[in-house]
Amino acid sequence: MIRNLIKNKQQNEGVEALSNDERRHFLKMGLKLTGVFAGGSLLSLVSVVVKVYATPGQFKDKYPYRPHYSMVMHLDYCVDCERCIEACAATNDIPKYGFRTNILERQIPDGIDQQVEFMPVLCNHCNVAQCARVCPTAATYKNEQNGIVMMDVKKCIGCLSCQLACPYNARYFNEEKWAVDKCDFCFDTRLSKGVDLTACAEACPAGVRIFGDISDPKSRVYREVHQVSRTVWVLRPEAGTKPNVFYTRG
Repeated sequence: MIRNLIKNKQQNEGVEALSNDERRHFLKMGLKLTGVFAGGSLLSLVSVVVKVYATPGQFKDKYPYRPHYSMVMHLDYCVDCERCIEACAATNDIPKYGFRTNILERQIPDGIDQQVEFMPVLCNHCNVAQCARVCPTAATYKNEQNGIVMMDVKKCIGCLSCQLACPYNARYFNEEKWAVDKCDFCFDTRLSKGVDLTACAEACPAGVRIFGDISDPKSRVYREVHQVSRTVWVLRPEAGTKPNVFYTRG
């Protein structure tokens, strides 16, 4: 019965009718000037400094995890080469119809020196993870040591509650595993084995993705988020999830 519900849901949303390339194109073109993402959710592209953890009063005391893994995205560096997507798929055994990271495309027709901007997206590993809060079996959970939002596929029953609750459309249903799958900052395949970087961060030739421990003042991630020379923002701050993925330019 669950399988039929999922298939019906996919058919209703137009997922099953799309090939991987078509779906990729659909996702990229879903983010227009209005900021509307495929699926109907809104991605806030406005710099909201008061919502960023570096702002006094937001996360001033202590970061709750050690290490506290985070990522900073330099939007103006991304050229949509897709090496991050390829590296992620190869490292984490992602099926052709699946994804753990993607790149959206934002058109800027009135831009003076740039008419298009590429936006890398993935699970934001929120401190207030709505996906974990709604999961009936605790298959989605926050790692108590590092704060990564993870999946226990053995507990997943495929109800898709987490997928519906995610403000960032960062999950897909893996038919082979019969469970929801998502980015885990390559914890199982790299971090837990002593590798310092995620596959996507290591593969990026332009240095778009800066990954590290935001609780460490010596780390680049900490310096990037806490600097004041450039604006740093998060997606959908109005969702109240306190994401650990940040965006900046320059």
